[in-house]
Amino acid sequence: MNDAMLAERPAATEEQVALRTVLHVGCGAPSPDKIPVAFFAPGEWQELRLDIDPNVAPDIQASITDMHMVADASVDAVWSAHNLEHLLPHEVPVALAEFFRVVRPGGFVAVTLPDLQQVAALIAEDKLEDAAYVSMMGPITPLDMLYGLRSALAAGNLFMAHRMGYTATTLEAYFTRAGFTPVRVIRDGHFALWATAVKPA
Repeated sequence: MNDAMLAERPAATEEQVALRTVLHVGCGAPSPDKIPVAFFAPGEWQELRLDIDPNVAPDIQASITDMHMVADASVDAVWSAHNLEHLLPHEVPVALAEFFRVVRPGGFVAVTLPDLQQVAALIAEDKLEDAAYVSMMGPITPLDMLYGLRSALAAGNLFMAHRMGYTATTLEAYFTRAGFTPVRVIRDGHFALWATAVKPA
């Protein structure tokens, strides 16, 4: 993320501040650091947790492609970190249509996921299984970013498998086709894309 992206967040009135809800899609286990304060300042947002995995005790158990338990235009924002890459290509428009449906007009969606353009550069250098960086879960290689974290997959967490990938250009195109405008995608230089997409008011 950078200052330019954060500046493009839709402004909130005083009345909206007390009411704003962020739907955290693919929330995983509860943790206060999973909601980026740059987008969702503490005291201004309440988190509504949604996940397909009942073991993480979400507020709503649902799939990213079928969030029918969330009412139309009922949340001010959607936050989804490292989830869109777990979908099959034909499921991506379905998931983004669900994001568009649940967000109020003037609200926004924020996502982050692997930048395959940066990953491909390492693969071209024959570094497929070299550590690109070290996360809280250990070293992450281009192979992990392509197909999912191998240690988690080996432990039986098949939700971690990656089935889709994006560049900045393709991610922007998916959001634009889903009806969002404006759409802003940032390449952070650390193997991730960050996107914000506004639902027209």
